[in-house]
Amino acid sequence: MTPVQALQQALAAEHAALYVYGVLGARVPGSGQPALIALLTAAYTAHRGRRDQLTAMVRAAGGEPVAAELSYRLPNASRTAAQLRTGAAVIERRCAAVYAAAVGSTSRTDRQWAIGALTDAAVRELSFGGSPTAFPGVEEL
Repeated sequence: MTPVQALQQALAAEHAALYVYGVLGARVPGSGQPALIALLTAAYTAHRGRRDQLTAMVRAAGGEPVAAELSYRLPNASRTAAQLRTGAAVIERRCAAVYAAAVGSTSRTDRQWAIGALTDAAVRELSFGGSPTAFPGVEEL
């Protein structure tokens, strides 16, 4: 995989994450889950920032940033608080896998950035109840 392809793959994952987090956030019962709302909001904000950074990185590398799809499949039914947390953990696990691939396909500044994104996704997965692994993102490859 070329560095630009790795960045494009990460950008596509961020588009999907933003879509899913938008749906998950809309499904949280407002007054009953303030901690979950805060986690989902923080995740959405982080992924929006990553998407914007990746868009700029792809352009700087001479590529045309991949566009978002019209919709994406949710990781589960995403109706209960437990399902919302599990769905968010799945999204973070998937993003970690994409960033692990980017670490192996990029160099210098882009690799450092991908390492930071991988770490961020792995920690966020834990905040949603995911299980720690020795090498986050590698299991999905």
